[in-house]
Amino acid sequence: MPRGSRRGWGTRLIAGVMMAGLVAAACGTSNSGAGTDKLKEVIERGTVKVGDCLSFAPFGFMDESGKPAGYDVDIATEMAAQLGVKLEMVDTTADNRIPNLQTDKVDVVICNFTENPTRAKQINFTLPYVIAGEVLLVRTDSDINGISDLDGKTVAVVTGSTNADILKAANPNATAQSYPTSAAAVLAVKSGQADAMIEDSNFQTYQAKLDPELRVTNDSLIPLEHNGFGVAQGQLNWLEWQNQFIFWLNHTGKNRELYNKWFGMDPLWPVAYE
Repeated sequence: MPRGSRRGWGTRLIAGVMMAGLVAAACGTSNSGAGTDKLKEVIERGTVKVGDCLSFAPFGFMDESGKPAGYDVDIATEMAAQLGVKLEMVDTTADNRIPNLQTDKVDVVICNFTENPTRAKQINFTLPYVIAGEVLLVRTDSDINGISDLDGKTVAVVTGSTNADILKAANPNATAQSYPTSAAAVLAVKSGQADAMIEDSNFQTYQAKLDPELRVTNDSLIPLEHNGFGVAQGQLNWLEWQNQFIFWLNHTGKNRELYNKWFGMDPLWPVAYE
């Protein structure tokens, strides 16, 4: 699609999101499930609590000094700066992203969160901030080059992710083996406990760059995935602010800058309203 068309799509999309918020407000819909205004609450508290998967480098991890670092952490830092508040990072996993939002443990989740209708029944998603495919990570000496080579093979997936369902649909003759974190799944491939791992293409490419014993297959198992921030249902002001922040992040080129910082290249699939 031409770049001009992508910009137009983005403008219409964010305008639609804003209009939806105005309509809901006019109908008297509460700004949060608890009847509170999350945006006002965060600003008055002076701290934004961001849930991030800190075992998913380079999106999120703990650096040598024991502090959160990574692409998602830098985005959260920009968010706090725009809000004028302090940042509190809360380590999360793929499996507890939604519960942490529903119990108000975090204000927002930034954790390579794939948007889909099933999850959207439980939480709200923002506009996407990063796009990815789903590819296989294998050992360099593996004879696996695509989904058709997985018959009878064991494939590592992360608990709470969409990867087990993707694998089942792509090749029902493969066996999914669940691990609590992406780091554990990568280790399973390296140690031979699993023949391959299915995960986000941005993450997999980074892992292969770090370790010459690993490589990534070329084919995406599914159409491109759009990853957004997660917020609790009903927090309309908060959702609208997050969408405005993501639009700013992309429109100014800051998102591309941060992606390049951590992945060493421009995104293969830039977001449509960049």
